[in-house]
Amino acid sequence: MPIHPTVEAVTRRIRQRSAATRKAYLEQVEFHRHRDRGSDRLGCANVAHAFAAMPGNDKLRVVTERARNVGIVTAYNDMLSAHAPLQHYPDLIKAEARLLGATAQVAGGVPAMCDGVTQGEPGMELSLFSRDVIAMGVAVALSHDVFDAALMLGVCDKIVPGLLIGALQFGHLPTVFVPAGPMTSGLSNSAKAKVREEAAQGLVGREQLLDAEMHAYHAPGTCTFYGTANSNQMLMEAMGLHVPGTAFVNPGNAMRAELTREAARSVLATAAPPIGELVDERSIVNAMVALLATGGSTNHLIHWVAVARAAGVIIDWDDFSALSAVVPLIARVYPNGSADVNDFQAAGGPGFVIRELLDAGLMHEDVLTVRAGGIREYTRIPHEHDQRLHWKDAGPSGDDSILRPATAPFQATGGLMVLSGNLGRSVIKVSAVPNDRHVIEAPARVFASQAALQDAFQAGELDRDVVCVVRWQGPGANGMPELHKLTPPLAVLQNKGFRVALVTDGRMSGASGKVPAAIHVTPEALAGGPLARVQDGDVIRLDAVQGTLEVLVPQAEWDAREAAPPPVAELRANGMGWGRELFANFRRNALSAEEGACTWLYN
Repeated sequence: MPIHPTVEAVTRRIRQRSAATRKAYLEQVEFHRHRDRGSDRLGCANVAHAFAAMPGNDKLRVVTERARNVGIVTAYNDMLSAHAPLQHYPDLIKAEARLLGATAQVAGGVPAMCDGVTQGEPGMELSLFSRDVIAMGVAVALSHDVFDAALMLGVCDKIVPGLLIGALQFGHLPTVFVPAGPMTSGLSNSAKAKVREEAAQGLVGREQLLDAEMHAYHAPGTCTFYGTANSNQMLMEAMGLHVPGTAFVNPGNAMRAELTREAARSVLATAAPPIGELVDERSIVNAMVALLATGGSTNHLIHWVAVARAAGVIIDWDDFSALSAVVPLIARVYPNGSADVNDFQAAGGPGFVIRELLDAGLMHEDVLTVRAGGIREYTRIPHEHDQRLHWKDAGPSGDDSILRPATAPFQATGGLMVLSGNLGRSVIKVSAVPNDRHVIEAPARVFASQAALQDAFQAGELDRDVVCVVRWQGPGANGMPELHKLTPPLAVLQNKGFRVALVTDGRMSGASGKVPAAIHVTPEALAGGPLARVQDGDVIRLDAVQGTLEVLVPQAEWDAREAAPPPVAELRANGMGWGRELFANFRRNALSAEEGACTWLYN
């Protein structure tokens, strides 16, 4: 199928825009790729230190027999349900490597925090920047420079982008990503959301709310809604960085261990390409298309800008917007539908999505992947027979309320939209928002924190048509936390019939659900963005049909208005305690949301 002209045009302009940076990146990849292997190149003391703890047979194999050595970077901890299953993966990988005449070592671990635990708490202000800490952790692990390939073990929100950014600094290594899969389905996401809204109104108490939450989040594996963590997995499949079909096989499933062994086999295959060559402008566009087609997390409009830049590829929100105009929404998974990711997998999962997009000419097929068969391998679903892995075609949708063909989508355009206007640029996830709420025009109520909004809600001050502006929440202000705690009160107001929206320079991911939310507003208020000039009572128009975000103030008055001063005491307090002092340089150096909120790039 010929590539869609818009997809081709976006790819071409990304390639042209990135010519210099991509060339410089690939030169580095080539330089490192053609050096002697580590144990031959390093000094004898270096080599002895690197392999001192290895079992004797492995030491002999890697040093004397010059076997390939795989570096394992793991995000394992047993507090994150999604990462707890990773505990024994290194043992599986080492055993498989030995069968293939190779060796493997845990090169290092990276931190992995849970946004679900830190929601509304000070720790959430470390969350976005933990992505760059993780990337640095990968660099520390692989800097020992004795590896011929790498496996990245991780799943959740900032962890996969951080692992990928870090892995791309070692672009000469073949690299495969190894997930753990989603937890089995518990209390449905819609039922959980209802209890949260009831709790926000005081209709149920803590005991009932806790019971609902514990039945929703109840087992090892990722959360079952299609947020950032599960979007990560979809994007890894679309970029060809997984074993095909690995993303949504539950922990404990009989196939899970075999898929992990297959990851070791794939990274050690002689045809496995270096990750720096694999991740190019075409694979980045494939990830963007898959995100839009499935209504994935808005966080990836930050993370994939950073990921692309790590490979010398420069993308921006205009690229997402142009693709969203032609990429159909073919998946309905909570929060833009009632199904969870287990339902999504049962209906055909990533294999169905990738096949439909390829057949519609919306994804590049001429890309490298970690498999010799290329991206077409990712249109198939794994199953186990006679204790061996096999793959079968995804076939038709198993449930057309969850997955539809590209020729009969849920909507003709993607699930995300970029908004621009005199308040700056922002992002909205429209796929879950009712059509009659795509345009909201109402007076503003301005807040300096999410806690202040919650207090106003409890006091009944927001029982009206209102656009809630929550500013001083950008990367430079306080690390750009997720504002998920605002979803229940705003949903309650909308359910009462009020026309409600959120506008913020913070993050909201897909958790805004049915409430229209213009998020990631850039420039942020602290950087002199126009959000700092908004006052209570100003009428704001959020238009997700025309793609605009405007404050309806006479131009002369708007031009003359001074920005509100930053809440210095509150911002200073936000930098103290819970380790936030250690992240001062991250806040100081972070680029804008549209530039990936990177702390390792400078203008």
